[in-house]
Amino acid sequence: MILPRYRIAASLVPGAGKGLYLSEAVPAGRVICAPDAIEQTWTEQQLLGQEALADLHYASARWFEDRYTVSPDWPDECYLNHSFTPTGLWHLGFVFAAADLPEGTEVTIDYRHLLPPGMTEDFVDAVSGEPIIGWSWADSLRHSTSALAGLLTRTDSK
Repeated sequence: MILPRYRIAASLVPGAGKGLYLSEAVPAGRVICAPDAIEQTWTEQQLLGQEALADLHYASARWFEDRYTVSPDWPDECYLNHSFTPTGLWHLGFVFAAADLPEGTEVTIDYRHLLPPGMTEDFVDAVSGEPIIGWSWADSLRHSTSALAGLLTRTDSK
């Protein structure tokens, strides 16, 4: 579920297609996206081991530890494009504003949180040209927890 008002339009990320843009300013630390309608999760082994699920691997995202969700219907959250310097901070399925985001900001996230450990995305980062390789669960949690703690510390001092 996307909490602030938003719109879908052509992405500023080269090659990304469409992106999700804020239709209102969002302060740092505010939740932009929250999980909803998650009916089931699967392990990576289940995703790859069942033919019907393997065909949907492109629509999967790591939820936590070794559990993945599958969204073949492409809800609007799927328009959150990748960036190594994202405007949104992915943490346990929530996306927080990584800074004060003005109206019109394209919301991006770091896909390394969503991929299986060591899996390389089918495309490279549009800015750096570097591959996007999934972090281990521990690394993902370490990065997002540290970033969120830092963000909340900065917003508490305002």
